[in-house]
Amino acid sequence: METTPVPADLILIGDSIRMGYEATVRQHLVDCSIWSPEANGGDSANVLRHLDEWVVKHAPAVVHLNCGLHDLKKPFTSDQAQVELDDYRRNLEQIFARILATGATLVWATTTPVDEVLHHQNKDFDRFAADVDRYNAVSLELAAAGNIAVNDLHAVIGRAGAAHLLRDDGVHFTEAGSSLLGVAVADFVRPFLTHP
Repeated sequence: METTPVPADLILIGDSIRMGYEATVRQHLVDCSIWSPEANGGDSANVLRHLDEWVVKHAPAVVHLNCGLHDLKKPFTSDQAQVELDDYRRNLEQIFARILATGATLVWATTTPVDEVLHHQNKDFDRFAADVDRYNAVSLELAAAGNIAVNDLHAVIGRAGAAHLLRDDGVHFTEAGSSLLGVAVADFVRPFLTHP
């Protein structure tokens, strides 16, 4: 039997990067009701499929959202992304519209940097820095058009220095990197959680 969902002040949606920083967000927003899916959010198509389950039924005040790292994955043998850029744009348009229609405040987080050399050496597929930039550019264009707040996590890592914060797989972050991201997320969403 399905239990009645508890309304959440904040919902965190994202891939394994979100799973890495979520504990820090919770530590810094102890008075906030936070919900997130146990599963990795995956690509934009997966987020779109799960919007009712992950967002709508929880009636959140704020949704902090990212998807991109899974979308831009490419096999070694192909230049075709898991979700091509035009499809990514269409998915985000629908995701943004449906979340905003709930009345929640939407915060978009940019996709974090990758070290494509380390990634190629340690994964069985590629992620390229140029694709991170292309996918981020599309998401920022849509966010600007929708007057959606942007938490630029790509810049947060860039300013701190990705080289010493990325793990050997070239995509995930050390404890220090995840902590830095978690603090950045908590600090960014805090004003949107303050009720007059």
